[in-house]
Amino acid sequence: MSEIGLQGGVAAALMIAGLFFFAVGTLGILRFPDPFTRLHPAGKADTLGASLIILGLIVFEGPSLLSLKLLLVEAFILLSNPTATHALGRAALREGLRPWTQGPPSDPEAPA
Repeated sequence: MSEIGLQGGVAAALMIAGLFFFAVGTLGILRFPDPFTRLHPAGKADTLGASLIILGLIVFEGPSLLSLKLLLVEAFILLSNPTATHALGRAALREGLRPWTQGPPSDPEAPA
């Protein structure tokens, strides 16, 4: 049986933390009432979860060309996830979806 070592332990802890944030984000998506509030856990938790997993992979790999490529993937994720979340929210708003307000849902056919 081989020892994982400190580097492998830190990498595993980072990846497990990333999986935790993915799970919490999924729970948030299931619990929130409308697309606008669901975008928050989807955007935040997925970005943080992916970042921690990629950081764990970088720690596990050590300094190498693969680590540099993983850093580039991380930069792309940090730029694209918030942009995509914002675009989805604007598209839903432009399609006429109204944000949820506290109270019973209103009838979309009823006059305002």
